[in-house]
Amino acid sequence: MPIKSQAQRRKFAELLVKGEISPEVYERWNRGAGYKELPEHVKPKAKSKRTSKAKPKRKAATKTKTGKKTTSARKTTKRSGR
Repeated sequence: MPIKSQAQRRKFAELLVKGEISPEVYERWNRGAGYKELPEHVKPKAKSKRTSKAKPKRKAATKTKTGKKTTSARKTTKRSGR
C-alpha cells in the first residue's frame, strides 16, 4: 500500500530515522507513491447516510373453529412445465 499523503511520508521518514522500520520497508511504501504531488493530509471517506426502512409487520396467526392455526401467507401452486 503506497503512502497517500505528505504527513504519512514524514511519519515513515521519522520511523526510519528512529530505526523502527527498515530502509526496505520505507522504500517499498515510498515507491508506491512515486513522484506524485501528494496532499498534506488525506481526508476520511464520508460515511453514507442510509435511512433504515421499517420492516413490514407480519400478521399474527389466527385460530379457526377447529383450533388449527392459519397464517395469512399465500399458497404456492405448481406450474406446469411447458
